[in-house]
Formats: sequence, C-alpha cells, structure tokens
Amino acid sequence: MKSTQTFLKPAVYIIGAGPGDPELLTLKAYKILTQADVILYADSLVPKQILEDVRTDAELIQTGNKTLEQIIPLTIERVKQNKSVVRLHSGDLSLYSAISEQMQALEKAKIPFELIPGISAFQAAAAKLSTELTVPELVQTIILTRISGKASSVPETEELASLATHKASLCLYLAARHVEKAQAKLLEHYPKDTPVAVCYRVGWQDEQIWVVPLAEMVAVTQKYNLIRTTLYLISPALQKSLTSRSRLYHPEHSHLFRPANTQYQEL
Repeated sequence: MKSTQTFLKPAVYIIGAGPGDPELLTLKAYKILTQADVILYADSLVPKQILEDVRTDAELIQTGNKTLEQIIPLTIERVKQNKSVVRLHSGDLSLYSAISEQMQALEKAKIPFELIPGISAFQAAAAKLSTELTVPELVQTIILTRISGKASSVPETEELASLATHKASLCLYLAARHVEKAQAKLLEHYPKDTPVAVCYRVGWQDEQIWVVPLAEMVAVTQKYNLIRTTLYLISPALQKSLTSRSRLYHPEHSHLFRPANTQYQEL
C-alpha cells in the first residue's frame, strides 16, 4: 500500500474491478482506488491484490457479510463526512452486479455517484483461450445469460433452452450449482460435441480453464467440485481449426480508406 494525496470529490465511485487480475483494472479505476478515502469491497469476489496500492490510511470495509440496508447508510454517512467512497464490485458493473438498487438509494438520498466499468470474465476468458467469439460465417452473436437460481429468476422469454436455439457464442454465468439442468437445456439445440470452456476463477492466481465437449460439461464441473465463480463459454468459435476469414482486411474488400486489390497472394 502507498499513501497519496486525494483529489476526489465527496461522492460514491462504483467500480468494476474486473475478473480478478489487478492488471486488468482500467486506468481510471486504479487512479480512483489509490486516492479514495473509503473502500467498500465485495471481499468474497474481489481478491486482496486488487487493493495493494490503496492509501495506507484508507478505510477498508468488507461487504460480503452485509446487506444493502447496512451498506447504503454507511456509504451515505461517509460521503456526508466529506469523504470519497469507492464501492468495489467484481467484473463489470453492467452484468449481475446488483447496482440498480444501490443507485436508486443514492439518488433518493441525493448522494452523487459515478460508474466506472470493468472487464467482464467472459472477455478475460476469451483472451486466455486466444479466441474471438464472433467468427465470420460461423457465429456473429454473443449471448450473456444465467440460469434461474435461488438468488434470481430468469424471465420465461429468456430461458436457456430458448436462447440455445440461436447456437450463438453463449456465456453462461452463475450456473455451476445448476450445471446438470443447464447442460440438458443446451443439448436441446447445440450438438453434443460443441466446445465448452469451463472457466474457474478467471483472473485469479488459482485460475483454471478446461475445454471439453458439451456432453462433458457436467462431468468436469463435478470432478473438480466447482460450485461458484465459474463461467461457461459455449461456442463453435472454440473449435481448434477454423477457416473462416473476415472481409475487413481482405485485399478484395474496399472501403473509405483503402481501394480493393485483386492482384494479391493468399496468406
């Protein structure tokens, strides 16, 4: 940790910490983290190394054992004490971060806040797999979803079996405890040999990723006793040998900044 003068306004800065690797923090997120007076962080989902460079005098508050009714009054109190407050979430704020109700409460209390996005686990996982999830003529759609569970129910129109009909690159969050149900619904539409990346704690020091056929999704999950912090990427783009090529940089493709060239040698 290091001490640094703060230039932040008294407000709440809601930050997406990314999947776990401190080097995947955005520059803006890092700057705010190292200057904030108070940091409330989801300790069960955010690794300690994310906090290595915060101020030595910063107040660190774990929220893994707290409810919203405890977190919001504490946050409001610190801002009214003229302090800058970071609310640190894992991943990206736009996905399963439960910030809507926090923003509503802050607006009601007339407490200023700002959102700083982070990298999602599906992006970090695809990078680790050296995979582009949108391959021309193969798959051009990415679906981010989850399966109904105890903490949240999925609308009927977004049930997994319905989404699987598209056979898109499907990123399945928060499903390890329901993997048997998830696999069965996916197999209704995806071929059983469709590649699935089972991604455990992406970006953490103990990260593990297995790529298996869809038919083995349950077996791998159960073999390694994965019950949380697991992401599934189901996609034909994970195939080892792909021959499709984008037209964007093809010599025969012309656009505003480059004329077509029909005299070329194929790579």
